[in-house]
Amino acid sequence: MIVQTPPLDRATGHVADMYDGDLRRDGLVYAHTRAMAINPEAHQAFEALVAAIVPSIGVRTYELATLAAARAVGSPHCLLAHGRKTLRAGLMTEEELERVARDYTDAGLDDADVAVMAYAEKLSTAPASMTDADSERLRAVGFSDRQIVDITLAAAMRNHFSRALQALAVPVDEVPGLTPALVDALLSPVD
Repeated sequence: MIVQTPPLDRATGHVADMYDGDLRRDGLVYAHTRAMAINPEAHQAFEALVAAIVPSIGVRTYELATLAAARAVGSPHCLLAHGRKTLRAGLMTEEELERVARDYTDAGLDDADVAVMAYAEKLSTAPASMTDADSERLRAVGFSDRQIVDITLAAAMRNHFSRALQALAVPVDEVPGLTPALVDALLSPVD
């Protein structure tokens, strides 16, 4: 990563909060955190958008959309980070998450969860081909208009964040608390 990130020993304000959060949780400051700390106002805006989205769809749906979008764009940073967030939040067991990571369509998820992941995947790989039929599939499994918009925003903002990390060539850190089998499942190429 060529950009110079704010040094840990001189971090103040929101940057210090970002660094302290990583240090408290994991004992290190992730490279992706350092990269986003270059523009703390943008990071705060990103966090505010997440906070505006999650209440209508819930953490589980947000994480499923995030994982599907991150997988579709090949973002190891986000797959590892959100894989662990999914586990820490108790949204899935490690075995369930491994199955979802390998093939969400054959992982025992309910129809709504599969629809969310398929929608986020398509938004991330072929957004220009999306039609009302894609949103209608979400409506058919019970999502409201607000939830459809928020699922869309969750996947689209994951594209934004993931692609920014990729464009900046941010190194991928090892994420503590993930087994090698789960890391392999999260990072295995999409078939």
